[in-house]
Amino acid sequence: MTQILTHTPLWVFGLFSGLVYLGFVQRRTRHVSRQRLIVLPIAMLAWSLYSVWSTFDAHLTALAAWACAWGAVVAFGLARGPSRSASYDAGTAQFTVAGSWVPLALMMGIFFFKYAVAVIHAITPDVLDTTLAVVVVAGTYGVFSGLFMARAVRVLGTMKGQRLVERSA
Repeated sequence: MTQILTHTPLWVFGLFSGLVYLGFVQRRTRHVSRQRLIVLPIAMLAWSLYSVWSTFDAHLTALAAWACAWGAVVAFGLARGPSRSASYDAGTAQFTVAGSWVPLALMMGIFFFKYAVAVIHAITPDVLDTTLAVVVVAGTYGVFSGLFMARAVRVLGTMKGQRLVERSA
């Protein structure tokens, strides 16, 4: 374990600290704009796609597994409807998002999963050459980033509900 940590680039520890901070900030109820709401899901989407690409290059099975997992999670989020733990204020064009530890858990999940995949790739790269490994790893990245996007889409859905209330008043 010590050898793994000593061979880890320093920037990884900085990234870990940044993710912990971002996740810790999200534990408190906050007011955010639409643009700010979507930044984290887009960043996680980019990071998970980068993770798939850096592990498997342009492997079609990996990209398909990622896309299927991401799409399924986002579709499930859409089917659940607007978030009940968020609201939209048209006057300020801000969302009130209830604090949650879930974003921190998701960020740590994707970070440690990516770290574990990188360690496996460095120690025994042949393990990741099987179709099953490609589908599981890429699909897991898709699930993580899909959860971020689904949460944001559900919060954005509260804006639509607010507009319907305004029209009927």
